[in-house]
Amino acid sequence: MNNYRALLLDRDGVINVDKGYVGAAWRFEFMPGLFPFLRALRDGGYRLAILTNQSGVARGLYTAEDYARVTAHMLAELRREKIDIDLTLACFEHGEGTVAPYARESFWRKPNPGMVMEAVRRLNLDPVRSAFLGDNLRDMEAAQAGSIQKGLWLTQENPAAPAGVHIIRTFDEALALL
Repeated sequence: MNNYRALLLDRDGVINVDKGYVGAAWRFEFMPGLFPFLRALRDGGYRLAILTNQSGVARGLYTAEDYARVTAHMLAELRREKIDIDLTLACFEHGEGTVAPYARESFWRKPNPGMVMEAVRRLNLDPVRSAFLGDNLRDMEAAQAGSIQKGLWLTQENPAAPAGVHIIRTFDEALALL
């Protein structure tokens, strides 16, 4: 039985400002308002997981080790802010990659549901009580394909949202929906 609720989060554009292929800690900048938002969710009993496509590895723009260093930096800064992340998953693969063995398609690469399904399994999540916060349609598609019932699409644009997806502009709007 799946017992826990969680917020699954994309990384670039949600956790950090999307500067395009952030493969170094000095380029990593947290989104404004993120810390109080995540603290409120933790206080409300949510598990937190970060699920991120990182095709920069497959494209040779940075290495898996660079990604690991950025992730260690991110998690340390979040811990300093009293925010624990339960799980971090990344997909390095991309069909147009140039670095073997990452130059291939992957079931984990969003919009495929692999990372979502893995998070549900590892964290014993109830998909009906959980949500996915992303900044791209592929995040919403991965969430729905992985049985997550609620999608929160963080964007300043006005896209056509699929059923079950809420367009939000701020973390406060996301919190109100959770």
